[in-house]
Amino acid sequence: MNNFEFKNPTKIIFGKDTIKNLEQEIPKDAKVLLLYGGGSIKKNGIYDQVKKALKDVHVVEFGGIPANPEYAKLMEALNVIKDEKITYLLAVGGGSVIDGTKFLSAAALYKGDTPWNILSDNIKTEKGMPFGTVLTLPATGSEMNSGAVITREETKEKLAMGGPGLFPVFSILDPQVVSTIPERQLANGLTDAFTHVLEQYMTYPIGALLQDRFAESIMQTLIEVAPKVMKDPTDYKATSNFMWSCTMALNGLIQKGVPTDWAVHAIGHELTALYGIDHARTLAIIAPSHYKFNFEAKKEKLAQYAERVWNITEGSQEDKAHAAIAKTEAFFHELGIDTKLSDYTKDYKDTAETIYKRFKDRGWNGLGEHQSLTPENVKEIVEMAY
Repeated sequence: MNNFEFKNPTKIIFGKDTIKNLEQEIPKDAKVLLLYGGGSIKKNGIYDQVKKALKDVHVVEFGGIPANPEYAKLMEALNVIKDEKITYLLAVGGGSVIDGTKFLSAAALYKGDTPWNILSDNIKTEKGMPFGTVLTLPATGSEMNSGAVITREETKEKLAMGGPGLFPVFSILDPQVVSTIPERQLANGLTDAFTHVLEQYMTYPIGALLQDRFAESIMQTLIEVAPKVMKDPTDYKATSNFMWSCTMALNGLIQKGVPTDWAVHAIGHELTALYGIDHARTLAIIAPSHYKFNFEAKKEKLAQYAERVWNITEGSQEDKAHAAIAKTEAFFHELGIDTKLSDYTKDYKDTAETIYKRFKDRGWNGLGEHQSLTPENVKEIVEMAY
């Protein structure tokens, strides 16, 4: 096992009817900017619960953060923060709203002239404006980590940011919110969380026995509850396990002491930036081809995954490893997720070349757990995913 340090300061408040706990979590003298997305929270009762809990706090609202948090829109919110002298942020939404709030947390205290540089120059945020979250869509794990991904439509870019100053102070997780989530978003959430685990697990053995079993248990749980959540999102037993699995998939725990990959995400982000494809679906497009291309480097872990997660016990190591990739792709299909780029766009033929050039221009010459995946390799992987 590799050396590691682990600190996660986010307070989790989990369970039924916990949104009312906001009243105890936000300082009474705070000037709060309430951030949300397209307005679904006003239809499903979450907005009313939040406003009731904050009745004694000064609240300014900013809605309309899109599914891929857009830099230009967030800059409008940053102006509100400055004009209204906001001191505390509250994200009520899924990963996109929370990621956008993390950018604002960093940008509010950023001393430079161009906040986009936080992303383009990979500046780690040591201290941000304090913020909390009310999770409305389990998927990204952003409610208990310090990372975010922001899109800039103007340049067709989607870049990551983070730092120890960007952990939420608290996050409220009430699984009852899942009952109002559309089927497409449920499928996305399951796929996103599952792939988050794969990115931290599907590398090579390093003797981190507990970490492997943490990861495997999250994937097993997602596989078990997926059909129940999709069939009946009011099933509290299933949705509570779904929500907590999404959080645990990316709160930092399962990546400690082990090598991690993240090439699938790096490539997938480009597909979202270029074509607007849902983030989770870009991961499902790239992951099977990525594992096939890197088969020799990953086959030992693929075979372990086959045995422990999919109960595949027959055949050679190679047989099991190939079967594991097929099972993963079939799981995505069962959720209604297509796994080829051509399923999403007719303009896919130049995609591999475009992403190759972008990675070359950025100097991204070594992705993956061995930092050996070149832009040329990435080009091949994308072509395999057509």
